[in-house]
Amino acid sequence: MMRTLLCLLALSISASCSMGQELAKDTKKDAMTAAQLQEWAKEKKLSSITLGAGCFWCTEASFQQINGVEKVVSGYSNGHVENPTYEQICTKKTGHVEVAQIFFDPKVVQLEQILAVFFAIHDSTSMDRQGADAGPQYRSAIFVHNDEQKAIAEKCMAIAGEALAPQKVVTVLDPLKSFYPAEDYHQNYYKNNPKNGYCVAVVREKVLKVRKAFGDLLNAEAKAAAESPK
Repeated sequence: MMRTLLCLLALSISASCSMGQELAKDTKKDAMTAAQLQEWAKEKKLSSITLGAGCFWCTEASFQQINGVEKVVSGYSNGHVENPTYEQICTKKTGHVEVAQIFFDPKVVQLEQILAVFFAIHDSTSMDRQGADAGPQYRSAIFVHNDEQKAIAEKCMAIAGEALAPQKVVTVLDPLKSFYPAEDYHQNYYKNNPKNGYCVAVVREKVLKVRKAFGDLLNAEAKAAAESPK
């Protein structure tokens, strides 16, 4: 079943950083810090993994539909600038990747299933680009939090590689070195801005793709939305 899910891949069609930069005047960050998020997850007995699949608005909205996913936080990982802003990320000089840090209950959803969704919502064969979104901040990346996650990710990448051959999977697989939650306006972006042009043209298409391909993994809210009249 996992192999079938991983075969359901699609290229994203995106816009550039310009839309986000128009909103970047709001640099407020009220979200918990990375350390506070991990402490919260520990108390809740949740696992977490950090994934880069192009624009984090798309990644966040896709995973918010999955049963067992308790929280998704958009942010920036593994760069060389501390506490970067979105405007800095868009210069392509900080080394960061736009990511979504996903907190999930391993008793409800397995990491293999999380990674199946990951490979389905973006083009893992595209180097530093997803549709019109181009730059190192958009590279395909799995930032693992421990050795067990690394072993699972390696197996899932191998499966994806077989499914996509002769194209080559270029997803980066590295330990998580840093994670900085993005500005407040980036969090829950699709839910808060469903009529935004980028959301209608790009994010919504990925959300619908997940509903169609992973119906058995959807939470109650997403199932209800999938079953409602168009």
